[in-house]
Amino acid sequence: MKLQFASPEFLHLLRALVREPSVVGMEDAFFRVLRRELEEYPVKITRYHGLLVVQGDDPESVYLSAHVDRHGLLCTGPREFQYAAFIAGNRGELNGDSISEQFMETIAGRFHGQRVQAHAPYAGTYLGQGEITESYICQRRKNLIFEIDGLDFLHPGTPISFIDRLQEKDGYVSAQLDNVICVAMLIELVRRGFAGTAFFSAGEECGRSWRFVAEWFQRHDTTTDQLIVLDTSPFPTVDDCDQQEVVLRHCDSNATFDLKTTDELQRACRRLGIAYCYKDDYIRELNRTREKPSSLGRTELGRLIAATSGQVSGTTLQLPTSSYHTQMETAALLSVDAMLQLLCDRCGL
Repeated sequence: MKLQFASPEFLHLLRALVREPSVVGMEDAFFRVLRRELEEYPVKITRYHGLLVVQGDDPESVYLSAHVDRHGLLCTGPREFQYAAFIAGNRGELNGDSISEQFMETIAGRFHGQRVQAHAPYAGTYLGQGEITESYICQRRKNLIFEIDGLDFLHPGTPISFIDRLQEKDGYVSAQLDNVICVAMLIELVRRGFAGTAFFSAGEECGRSWRFVAEWFQRHDTTTDQLIVLDTSPFPTVDDCDQQEVVLRHCDSNATFDLKTTDELQRACRRLGIAYCYKDDYIRELNRTREKPSSLGRTELGRLIAATSGQVSGTTLQLPTSSYHTQMETAALLSVDAMLQLLCDRCGL
């Protein structure tokens, strides 16, 4: 199958964005990169605390949302480095029920030998590189602690990103795709003439992004039941990912999603010949065989629906990936193409 939507220009954009740091809680520099990309196009761009909003000619026609933050580390003391999302000041309302937290023990040993780079918190100026020599869970702080060779000079509050490069091989792309690939998809829609409203939110990995989106709707005294939140969705292996091209959801741990909007995406998948699954059904089926059941996950949208009592609702559209929350998170280009095709269809592009 020849890719029609995940064009060479899209992959070039994704390759460039992957190289830019955007550690959760420290996304200012990435917001400026994002704004420079978008200013080329005839859209209105407005920056708020934790949010960048892009509006086309018909802003109420479609509402889409993606998250700009990615996992990284934060210097918290002399030669002390912690996983940024789970530092006490960043935790938001994380309480152990999120997929990220349940993955903590799984990913703890994956970072040995990983190269990292430090940046000035606001400007994003490059400060230096180092290598992770050890990573382990501190039960008292309930966080991943890292030992890094080469960054002893850093001051507390300095963000540290994983050195990341997009890899393309045999019809797959790999990098720390969550959440940058969804950001690239929204920019691609703007390139194609997107007329609706797109939200780029900060702090999703620490459970904060929903607040910024909720405040925008409250600020403008606006409601919707058609918000579509883009994300990646983890599966154990590449073969498991290949069983579907996109992932839908009826609900998460916090809320039931809008039935009508979810059904519209499902019908569009069938009409376009796109293979899909429902992640909540998939997890429930797996839990039948597990001694310790997995969480349905806590998404930005579920938090948003619960916090606004359904005044802001919609559904999610997710890209299946494997090796979640690592620098080798992998997605099939066929899935990327299918998700872009579905979004273009939704937006009338």
